[in-house]
Amino acid sequence: MATEDASCAVAHGAAPTPAETRTLVAVFASPVADLLLRYGRDLGYRTVLVEPERARVPDAEAATVLTHFPDDLDGDTDIVATDHHRVELGPLLAAALKLPARWIGVLGNPRHPGPHVTALTDLGVSAADIARVHRPIGLNIGSRTPPEIAIATLAGLIADRNGKPGGFTF
Repeated sequence: MATEDASCAVAHGAAPTPAETRTLVAVFASPVADLLLRYGRDLGYRTVLVEPERARVPDAEAATVLTHFPDDLDGDTDIVATDHHRVELGPLLAAALKLPARWIGVLGNPRHPGPHVTALTDLGVSAADIARVHRPIGLNIGSRTPPEIAIATLAGLIADRNGKPGGFTF
């Protein structure tokens, strides 16, 4: 009988899923943030929603909700800003850049300039730090709906974390 590799054993339920210490932080309550956090929890992330205006959060069952970044974020943290139109974008990204987060990104149409660049520049953030903010984010699957955007974003984070290009190149 052939032996099953570790990944197959986990996929078939024959071995426990390895414990994860990853944290996914969605910045700003939005339909995409809700799905990112819901799907992220299923993927083993500890999920946190950072929303400066608590009244914007109708339901937070998939995440811890805070008005600021938690103190315990580390190098296993991925941060995704889900609304690039909010006036708080610059200050929150500037705060995120001071954290030891593994990855920071902003959702947005790649055909339009990223408003985060001007917002961060106006706050005196260095060009090198601004370059750490990913945009566009996720795998290019032509996503248009909140569920598709959330799946593409999470797939891109998984690919990046695993040092893979994503897509159908193996």
